[in-house]
Amino acid sequence: MDRRQALHLMSIAPLGAAIGLLELGRSLDTLPATPPMPVLFLGHGSPLNAIEDNEFSRGWQGIGKDLPRPNAILCISAHWETRGTFVTGMEKPRTIHDFGGFPQALFDVQYPAPGSPVLAEQTQQAVTSTHIGIDHQWGLDHGAWSVIIHLFPKADVPVVQLSLDRSLSPQQHYDLARELAVLRRKGVLIIGSGNMVHNLGLIDWRNPEGGYDWAIEANSRMKELIMNEGHAQLADYTNQGRTFQLSIPTAEHYLPLLYVLGLKDRKEPVSLFNDRTVMGSIAMTSVKVG
Repeated sequence: MDRRQALHLMSIAPLGAAIGLLELGRSLDTLPATPPMPVLFLGHGSPLNAIEDNEFSRGWQGIGKDLPRPNAILCISAHWETRGTFVTGMEKPRTIHDFGGFPQALFDVQYPAPGSPVLAEQTQQAVTSTHIGIDHQWGLDHGAWSVIIHLFPKADVPVVQLSLDRSLSPQQHYDLARELAVLRRKGVLIIGSGNMVHNLGLIDWRNPEGGYDWAIEANSRMKELIMNEGHAQLADYTNQGRTFQLSIPTAEHYLPLLYVLGLKDRKEPVSLFNDRTVMGSIAMTSVKVG
């Protein structure tokens, strides 16, 4: 999808389809059980990926074409951190342009997907380890819409966001994710959006197509642990050595990966895509479970 197509699709998203899906959202709890939906971790990188035609946007588009049609999406984005855990509960979430210094074309994009108050309530009920609050202010930040726009460009699937509670440990985030697994069997596509390696302070603008040795080494080790059920080590990332410390200077872009791993059933297949490190210190590696 090029920039012109993205803007055009956002301008013509049919109101009738949105209304129909809001009705679907209200009846989600009455739907029969479904086979488990896949789970995705999407390395989102630059917000410009939302409107550019490149290898990463094409990778997300390819995955979108292969997915079963979801009843709704629950997205855990690196860009919504809170004190306590919250889900968005509004029927019409706003598109949040939470960035600066980019072309106006990016700020012009709207992603008018409906919300799902029923999914918000079901998410709240699924988790017993902590209280989940219902938020009516946030909306869809770019960690969510910049990638979902490629999976479902018509904005015709309800989207709910789950926040990252700053007070929880990595292991607690992983354990919370396991409580959400019931939603996969109600046709809910769960997406974690962040980056496994994400160090903005050490970005190398002269190397847009490659990575530092330490970033490549950390990313390779993370992939090895992902493919071999090394979830305990991944949750204990602060004790995995210097390359991990450089790759994860702050937790917010890494934690969505732990949600995706926590949702994985044993023996479920795992595959990688968009597997490249760019700008020195950003890994675009994405993961599909199921």
